[in-house]
Amino acid sequence: MGLVVLQLTRQQARRIAVRAQLLTADRPADLVTMVHDLTLLQVDPTAAVAPNADLVAWSRLGAVYEPARLRQALEIDRTLFEHNALIRPASDVGLYLAGAADWPEWERMREWLRKNETFRRDVLELLGERGPLTSREIPDTSVVPWASTGWTNDRNVTQLLECLMSRGEVAISGRIGRERKWDLAERVYPADLVVPTVEEATRRKNERRLRSLGIARAKGTAVPVEPWIVGFVGEPAEVEGTKGEWRVDPAALETDDFAGRTALLSPFDRLVHNRGRAEELFGFEYTLEMYKPAAKRRWGYFALPVLHGDQLVGKVDATADRKASVLRVNAVHEDVAFSRRISKDVQSELESLAEWLGMTDLQH
Repeated sequence: MGLVVLQLTRQQARRIAVRAQLLTADRPADLVTMVHDLTLLQVDPTAAVAPNADLVAWSRLGAVYEPARLRQALEIDRTLFEHNALIRPASDVGLYLAGAADWPEWERMREWLRKNETFRRDVLELLGERGPLTSREIPDTSVVPWASTGWTNDRNVTQLLECLMSRGEVAISGRIGRERKWDLAERVYPADLVVPTVEEATRRKNERRLRSLGIARAKGTAVPVEPWIVGFVGEPAEVEGTKGEWRVDPAALETDDFAGRTALLSPFDRLVHNRGRAEELFGFEYTLEMYKPAAKRRWGYFALPVLHGDQLVGKVDATADRKASVLRVNAVHEDVAFSRRISKDVQSELESLAEWLGMTDLQH
């Protein structure tokens, strides 16, 4: 008997994705629960409107979200942790330390660490005595500098700290502005930490990633930091109008209920982060244009994708002018002609965003 492959319409696939990303009318209960279900918040310094982690949280939680709660969860409650530019639930620490003792895999880094063993011991001893510390507060006692053609060249302290983080020896304890504070991992991570095998961790990460995306590809192009693919977990499915097999979270198939809403999303939001998936399922074309010259931008420096129900309907080019206390809306790009309802809902979200940002005015 052959394997049964689910047949999904594009609308069904979109709704599975939107529900999984907690963007329906049924908002998540609190920040930590939200991060647990999403599996991550991406840390990015760009704050044309608001820092990405805060903007993603606001898109789900609404006006009740306070950025101070994120800092408290990371630095005081320790219910969340930061690792490799991503914020994750503390219950997942073990999944990201699986195989840490064997890191790094490539010989050049191994050789650099071997030659700098005294440097490593110096840093661990200093953190043990005085941590948490920023990289600026840690002396560079390297024997061999790190050589690179990129921004990491001779940034020996930062390079070592990130190596030790990947090895599970140090952890990010918090931040002072954009600067990370580092400490011994045992002071940051849960005391009852259990680290599974690499194989088990890989399976569980794939399962959790699929749960957060709802629908994803089993295989695909490798991307930095957080994959878009999920391996062969979940249920196989085909989606009308697309080629190849998808994988669907079984829990997403338990309900057909869908109550949508309108939301303004960060360009780094996981609903749209995989541009190919967004185009296949939503027919949504998007490029982050902050690195393009102004004259070559179609949608704006940090255009916010607009979700309405189960469709991505446009982009809002907005900037928070903090000195003037104004949220400036430079343009609203309609991928489909906005109905009166969509226009009203987008305006309402912009007003909510301005209020949440503490802006005294909203200007179009």
